[in-house]
Amino acid sequence: MDRQSSIEHILDHFENPRHKGRMADADVQLGGGNPGCGDLITLYLKIGDEGKIDAVSFDGEGCTISQAGGSIIAEMVEGMTLAEVKELDSRTMMDEMGEDVVKSRVRCATLALGTLQGAVKLYEQNQQRATVGIDAVIGDEAIRFEN
Repeated sequence: MDRQSSIEHILDHFENPRHKGRMADADVQLGGGNPGCGDLITLYLKIGDEGKIDAVSFDGEGCTISQAGGSIIAEMVEGMTLAEVKELDSRTMMDEMGEDVVKSRVRCATLALGTLQGAVKLYEQNQQRATVGIDAVIGDEAIRFEN
């Protein structure tokens, strides 16, 4: 993708975000931030059979790149397995946003991806907790799994 196409792609996702908004019935939610520039993002996931992401949304505020990144990631990962999400890396964001953008603003460009991968890890930990009857953590709340 050339530089102009990258910029247009980023602006489109910022101005017309996909999957933006809170998800009330999320299986897991996790917030992330970039204190250096004030970017905030929360990812919400609904996980279906065989560990596939059935629904994803994000909410947040911050710079154009961080918020476009949230939209890009949300659009990209719906239907992926948790294992596939774990394999994504900064190269994924370079392919989507352009290498120049990601290299110059790496924390902003990868905020959503890092938060997503943290949410997947939290979901898997909650699943392990459920098998032994320990409270799960979803966002800032603890949910009791019934055995």
